Amino acid sequence: MANREVHPFLAGMEMICAETPTPPTAITVFGASGDLARRKLLPSLAQIQQRGLLHEQFCLLGCGRTEYSDEQFRELAASAIRENSGNGPLEAPPAFLEKLYYLRGEYDDPSTYERLKTRLTELRKKHGIDRCDLFYLSVPPLLYETIIEHLGAAGFSWKGDPECHRRVRLMVEKPFGRDLRSATQLNNVIAKWFEESQVYRIDHYLGKETVQNIMIFRFANAIFEPIWGRNHIDNVQITIAETLGVEHRASYYDQSGALRDIFQNHMLQMLALVAMEPPNSFDADQVRDEKIKLLRAVRPFVCGSGDLATGNPSAKCRIVRGQYGPGRIGGGPVPGYRQEGGVAPGSRTETFVAARLLIDNWRWKDVPFYLRTGKRLARKDTEIAVTFKEIPHSLFGSVGLEQMPPNVLIFRIQPEEGISLRFQAKHPGSKICIGTLKMTFSYKDLFGMEMPEAYQRLLLDCMLGDQTLFTRFDGIEVTWRLLMPVLEAWQNHPSGPAEYAAGSESFPQADALVEADGRQWRRLGET
Repeated sequence: MANREVHPFLAGMEMICAETPTPPTAITVFGASGDLARRKLLPSLAQIQQRGLLHEQFCLLGCGRTEYSDEQFRELAASAIRENSGNGPLEAPPAFLEKLYYLRGEYDDPSTYERLKTRLTELRKKHGIDRCDLFYLSVPPLLYETIIEHLGAAGFSWKGDPECHRRVRLMVEKPFGRDLRSATQLNNVIAKWFEESQVYRIDHYLGKETVQNIMIFRFANAIFEPIWGRNHIDNVQITIAETLGVEHRASYYDQSGALRDIFQNHMLQMLALVAMEPPNSFDADQVRDEKIKLLRAVRPFVCGSGDLATGNPSAKCRIVRGQYGPGRIGGGPVPGYRQEGGVAPGSRTETFVAARLLIDNWRWKDVPFYLRTGKRLARKDTEIAVTFKEIPHSLFGSVGLEQMPPNVLIFRIQPEEGISLRFQAKHPGSKICIGTLKMTFSYKDLFGMEMPEAYQRLLLDCMLGDQTLFTRFDGIEVTWRLLMPVLEAWQNHPSGPAEYAAGSESFPQADALVEADGRQWRRLGET
């Protein structure tokens, strides 16, 4: 195979890449015939295998309610891998497909788990796997506790047996509850049957390359850490903007909303990575300790009825919600949220949340963090923008340059992953000819490939026993505890979210969060 041309930036660059092949593993996927398994899990496993990182002694047993034979499941998997591989169609090799199997069963039927135990024993023996089990819950959240209880009762977790339990892992998809009470209940059910060291709670944003790179960028480069805090940073904006509406998720989304679906997990996890203190090591619990410590330092929301009645954020509440109405996306008309199929006609579910957060610690005293997420917005854009303070005094006032634009560091996460730094420099020409330049790199341009699907990283790490990119039980409870005053205020007050037109970038109440500080939201897609 011909070698891919090396980008000039990489020529002579020493790279340290620690990619470890997985150990022999038997994976059981509950909900294997569902959408997530078809779009993400099966294609990611095939790409891991293509990269040479999946151990030859491997098998996957799909479990679901739909009736499939092994051969029918393999055909479904082959089609899913072909249609959903990020770097173009991927034909899964027969040697991979032959290691996929299927078991039909009801999740609340104890006999399903007895048959599962028998089948896994046969497959481990057939493929030479010495008891390394991964159980993946790719099912609706209301089934989590049922499956976990049955797995535990059937003896799959090996909790309390130090020799065996380290080789059994449980992967759980978000959402982890819908409030503090339900999240705590789920954590208690998990803890009843599994050690925390066995549990891998997935927030797929943490598997994205640029999100992972935040820690490398901060802690592997000596030039950034001294300026990373209140003395040099003016504000931080974190944005997750989507052009899509609720699509096929309406029945779920109308019971969830943007605060539960995106803000409680993705946004607060990115906030923690940007703002946490340096851990003592790259050990999973050291990293997660620092993230949780940071989240505990976020100033609580205090939302009174007056804040909600006016629709404007007070100094204590600092969070607003919106819901998209009819508008235009990509030149064509789109319906409002309440006109979407599966949405209640009088729904008060928010599709946009904007918040102003303050962190009460030494590093970030009085530095505002502006967070926003919304659907049906003008552009798809996920980024973290760190804006530095303006220079204290301009030397160039005599030529009309009393104020210079601030430096901005941008971690771009979607649609194309990369990092850019905006700074001032002299242009060719007259003595004083200053302009803003950008130093930018794109992962796609630099490495000549689409970035691996986040699920590849997360599946690899779970099989390797690395919990760094996974959320711990106390981290889940901290985020819910922070947001409960907001959820309760929204539930108990008759006013609903403000309406914004589909295809817009924001709405007045969200703008007021930043304009009250003399700042503005970055334009979506701004470079």
